[in-house]
Amino acid sequence: MNARRLGVPTLAIIILVGCGEEHQDLREFVRASGANLRGRVEPLPQVKPYEPFAYNAVELPDPFRPRKDENFGSAQEVPKAAQREMREDLESFPLENLKMVGTLQDKNKNIFALIRTPDNVIYQVKVGNYLGQNFGVISKITETSIVLREVLQDNAGVWSERTSSLQLLDE
Repeated sequence: MNARRLGVPTLAIIILVGCGEEHQDLREFVRASGANLRGRVEPLPQVKPYEPFAYNAVELPDPFRPRKDENFGSAQEVPKAAQREMREDLESFPLENLKMVGTLQDKNKNIFALIRTPDNVIYQVKVGNYLGQNFGVISKITETSIVLREVLQDNAGVWSERTSSLQLLDE
């Protein structure tokens, strides 16, 4: 009976010791991996004190007021693009809702762009056609983009021109 009492605890100790050696290679790897690591935090950069700037340039324009574009002059002069009576189909859509989906080239090397509208209708356009709601006229078509000039009127009634583009849609 004494041998049985000693046998069960001895067997339990042998099993526990065997389990401890099972992951010895993993423990050694973890110990070796962390040996060269040293925690070090870079010091924060020196904060420079704020230096206020006084805008004392009386002869310079106020940076917070809209400037007039000298190209169009007064608010009464309306650009030719805005004076047209007949509108093209693609002028009823905002430019950001139109997608360029491809190009075509005829035998005379003229490039046409394919435009998809939000209602999935495809239109063929060329240089000189109008796009968008800001009187945008197409000035250049490449295989990957359409460049157009838009004419906008600000709150003061002054007309200005900007260049916009549509990029070929990657699907």
